[in-house]
Amino acid sequence: MTRVLITNDDGIDAPGLCVLAQAAVSAGFDVTVAAPATQSSGSSASIMATESDGRIAVERRTLPDLPEVEAFAVQGGPGLIALIAARGAFGDPAEVVLSGVNHGANVGRAILHSGTVGAALTGALNGAWAMAVSLDVGMNPEQFHWRTGADAAIALMPELLARDAGTVINVNAPNSERPRGVRESTLAPFGIVQMTVAESDDSYVRLAVEELPNVPTADSDAAHLADGWITVTGIDSVTERRLDLALD
Repeated sequence: MTRVLITNDDGIDAPGLCVLAQAAVSAGFDVTVAAPATQSSGSSASIMATESDGRIAVERRTLPDLPEVEAFAVQGGPGLIALIAARGAFGDPAEVVLSGVNHGANVGRAILHSGTVGAALTGALNGAWAMAVSLDVGMNPEQFHWRTGADAAIALMPELLARDAGTVINVNAPNSERPRGVRESTLAPFGIVQMTVAESDDSYVRLAVEELPNVPTADSDAAHLADGWITVTGIDSVTERRLDLALD
């Protein structure tokens, strides 16, 4: 039975996490959940944690409707969780890391900052197959179709596992019961939203989120998602680029 670690950056109590865990259990995977004790969005692949005497606090939890699944709330971000999971912190290391279902889309090159994506990349860097999955809820959603994201993740598992270990895919689902289908997509050159400095002086900075006015390129994840498609993009962790320096 394939061992799956499920994490996120929205925190252990996030509904998208529970729905993804339920879908993975129903699909027959051996599931362990480990997620941040508190909101950790925007943490990328950070391995910062709250420590006491050199120890990171971990609390066992029981997920709603999944009492049989081992679940842990960790005083650290999802990148750290994926790292320590690979070192056996929650039992045998997982073969697959599923990160999500995130509250909000993770598209374009702005995924660099996503804790959801950071966990997947960290898991893959340590030898696992990995998938980040997010739901495009928009700014003011009236309802949440978490199951659309979770079902997309489970349906894409055979495609993921058919690749080499260390493969990472980034999945985004529209907030709809009936998406149009699945499209492999490029990364848009930007995200859907961006952080801006709303106010600042010598003692503080206050940030705000605003939607970008850009029109996404036609084959990008942002464009396909806006048109109602589930998007799939293969992404790499840190890689080198040859510079061919003119050295003496």
